[in-house]
Amino acid sequence: MNLTELQPAREAAFIALGSNLGEPRRFIREALARLAAFSDSPILVSSLWLSSPVDCPPDSPAFLNAVAGMSVRTGETPESLLIKLQALEREFGRRPKVRLNEPRPLDLDLIAFGAQTRQTAGLILPHPRACVRKFVLYPLSEIAPELILPGQTKTILALRNELASSEQVERFESLY
Repeated sequence: MNLTELQPAREAAFIALGSNLGEPRRFIREALARLAAFSDSPILVSSLWLSSPVDCPPDSPAFLNAVAGMSVRTGETPESLLIKLQALEREFGRRPKVRLNEPRPLDLDLIAFGAQTRQTAGLILPHPRACVRKFVLYPLSEIAPELILPGQTKTILALRNELASSEQVERFESLY
């Protein structure tokens, strides 16, 4: 399945998944299964990517990352989806932050929700750092290379190819 196969009458939402505590591989696989329940059609799923911690405390473990794309259900809003994502993080053991970018069992970031934009204290859409993070761009370019995020003029693939960053990412495992 690809981006054009998501239900065309509905908006597509893209969620970045990351984990670097506990059992990251299992947590991401289980979180993807849970995300599928939020969509009326099959979700798009990238490979798992191993990435170096970015702006994290010293000695933070590497992350496993993935991106999922889904058809948004009728009546779903960015805010209602974010509430579901945050509840899912808590179910996987996420605690309130003590330090910025500390290790965590599951991190779910709403990258985009169709063409919608937000600029509130609780939600910024599209995600403000999505275009400068290899751990988002590489998996997202697998499932939606031609996607252009609101406010951008370049595709995800072009942004990925042009990004100059010391961040290390490598494909870890194909999930499907």
